Amino acid sequence: MAREPRRFNLTASRYLQAFRQPKGIFAATVIVVLTTAAFLAPAVFPGGYDQQGRDALLPMSPEHLFGTDELGRDILVRSLFGLRTDLTLVYIAAPITMAVGTLLGLIGFVSKTTGTLIQRILDVIVGFPGLVLGICVVLVLGTGFPALLISIVVIGLPTFGRLARAALLSQQQREYVTAARTLGISRSTIVVRHLLPNAVDAIIVQGAVFIVHAVFLEASLSIVGLGIQPPQPSLGALLNTGMRYITQSPTYILGPIIILLLLAFAFSLLTDALNETVNRK
Repeated sequence: MAREPRRFNLTASRYLQAFRQPKGIFAATVIVVLTTAAFLAPAVFPGGYDQQGRDALLPMSPEHLFGTDELGRDILVRSLFGLRTDLTLVYIAAPITMAVGTLLGLIGFVSKTTGTLIQRILDVIVGFPGLVLGICVVLVLGTGFPALLISIVVIGLPTFGRLARAALLSQQQREYVTAARTLGISRSTIVVRHLLPNAVDAIIVQGAVFIVHAVFLEASLSIVGLGIQPPQPSLGALLNTGMRYITQSPTYILGPIIILLLLAFAFSLLTDALNETVNRK
């Protein structure tokens, strides 16, 4: 029993090395600042994201850093509430996708037939471009947060399922796995204690990449009107509305774009830092 906590501590310590690099420190700082600002927005701005003002489509100013929208609402406030929606979505969707996708990839060790069938289903999902598949899911389930969540999970399953499947195929013929099976250790125990640890590095690194992909997927679906619906804001919904007024107020979409790109850049740097850490010899 003492080995499991020790193994966990060593693994966690190895991942924490990523946050001792300059890029890891910068990425973590940006992510923490954006996440804190997003989830504290209701407390900092008690008026909410739908508080209207007299002046519409104002340019950037000290009073309104990103200007105001067509109803006089502060775009910075709406961008932070929109970021809150996006982060809530991806922070729920990413762990679910990683866990379910990994389980689907490793189930082939327990049942070869089931594993092969699941891989064929994942191959079909891969055959659809992410945006097209997301549109199909949203058209079936309707617009809104739940449909976006399911879309992101479905689109991400093949990535993690294939990573776990690759780890399974590379490790299942190893001597230690054969020895464990000879000793009568159950297949589920072998998967959890031996096969899963060999897949976890790639899965965690890919998880950071997937968060970026999920944020852009939400933005893409909302831009075409199939994501978060007004008056609830999201970064994609703000871009969708802002493009209608871009000739009247060119800075309308500047705020959501800055936040979106900053978030993507931070998670991309985090991915690089994690990748360098797990591949360090």
